Amino acid sequence: MAKTHPPYPPAFRAEAVDLARTSGKGIPQLAQDLGVSEQALRGWMKRADIDAGRGQPGELTTGEREELRRLRREVKTLQQERDILRKAAAYFAKETL
Repeated sequence: MAKTHPPYPPAFRAEAVDLARTSGKGIPQLAQDLGVSEQALRGWMKRADIDAGRGQPGELTTGEREELRRLRREVKTLQQERDILRKAAAYFAKETL
């Protein structure tokens, strides 16, 4: 089973991406020096590109992804509330007949 690591702080990620772009080292060497996996460093670089507007068309920025996540939670809550109100209305409609 793979070891898990607590999330790295955003400042550390940003510095790692800057180092990857400015230093002459390759990603494998830099990832080893920083103590992160190559996959993590590549993912941070890709996310930074997307957030800077250099991603593929249709890819969501971090802010857009957070908003989408929040809106999906809100929709789920509203659907649950609607279902509860429907059941309550049906229950009270039966009682009045």
